Amino acid sequence: MLLSYLKIAWKVLLRRKFFTFISLFGISFTLMVLLVVAALFDHAVGAHAPETRLNRMLFVNFIHIRWTSGGNQNSFPSYYLLDKYVRPLKTPEKVAVYINFHATPSYVGNQRIDLDLKYTDDVFWQVLNFSFHEGKPFGPAELKSAAHVAVINRTTARKYFGTDQGVVGRTIAVNQTNYRVQGVVEDVPVMRISSYADVWVPLTTSPNDLQNAQLNGDCGAIILAKSEADIPAVQAEFNQMVKRVPLPDPKNMQYLQMYADSLLASFSRQLMNPFTNYTSDGLALLLSILSGLALLFMLLPALNLVNINVSRIMERSSEIGVRKAFGATSRTLIGQFLVENIFLTAIGGLLGLLLAYVALQLIGGAEVLAYAHFGLNWRIFGWAMLITLIFGVLSGVYPAFKMSRLQPVLALKGGSDSK
Repeated sequence: MLLSYLKIAWKVLLRRKFFTFISLFGISFTLMVLLVVAALFDHAVGAHAPETRLNRMLFVNFIHIRWTSGGNQNSFPSYYLLDKYVRPLKTPEKVAVYINFHATPSYVGNQRIDLDLKYTDDVFWQVLNFSFHEGKPFGPAELKSAAHVAVINRTTARKYFGTDQGVVGRTIAVNQTNYRVQGVVEDVPVMRISSYADVWVPLTTSPNDLQNAQLNGDCGAIILAKSEADIPAVQAEFNQMVKRVPLPDPKNMQYLQMYADSLLASFSRQLMNPFTNYTSDGLALLLSILSGLALLFMLLPALNLVNINVSRIMERSSEIGVRKAFGATSRTLIGQFLVENIFLTAIGGLLGLLLAYVALQLIGGAEVLAYAHFGLNWRIFGWAMLITLIFGVLSGVYPAFKMSRLQPVLALKGGSDSK
């Protein structure tokens, strides 16, 4: 029976090519957009190397100073602030501190290449799980002695040395400073701001005055909790610590706010601050907005299916009349139309999956984002397909039920009034 329904559905789709095209386009395009957006979102905040332990990680990359005059200042924290107050926290397992990356010039022959350079401490390599192609990270000894050693990514190795094999021990000049390559790692996408760089060197080789006792600077910290269950305790200790930080200008400064957030919450806090007025991370609001937009976007193929299903089923009243005249029950007719709807939706879903894959390959190939590696989010695809199928079923139930109740004579005449 099911096979017969599928054959009928296929013939119906071929018979009404224009309506079929409109339906498939609506379903496949909607799913494609959802999958591409989900892939970008997962690329930015999902657990990927080297940030594989996001369930235990908190990020400190934002401070807010409220002035007595009513002004606000938002900036990165200073190394002094992180080293003196965040690093000594007792609850976390480890605290890594780094200076944000900046493009720095390097030359290969007469060709200039700009490399994003990041200064880090040795704990940085313990908190993050980098995949080393060869060599190893620098450790406490290199940090203490301010050794001119570097870890570079594979793309930088190929650009600078022409190969990513056997470059450990060779010298790379970055910003007119020579560094001995100590390790080569896999490329890190630029959207992973805390871990991304082309070149990583010891923090102690930075030309900045790290001991300058100011609050704002150009640094960030990654806190690794001992377990996921310890996250609330780490945040509680962190919040208590922030209250004890002395204000360098208490007459003009009203208060300091600094946060230890999950990766997603750190993005949300900066994005949603205009709406939350710095009172929360705004994560719940952001997720509500994104969910609402996704559901609203999913209504497009649903409404499209409703309109097309109504017109498609109504114009098949003669077929329904013949089926009923030969003894077809209302339940049988409803089942047939539902199978047709699900079949159409499934085809649209597969086309959407294919289009999303092609779109992600094009985005990745265009190198819009450095070192981006996009993958399909099967969980999002499953939910999107489920919602589309539900809408497809619901959009076909009412017209199918209405037409199945027609008397055979009325149906053969193309009638629409049920008794």
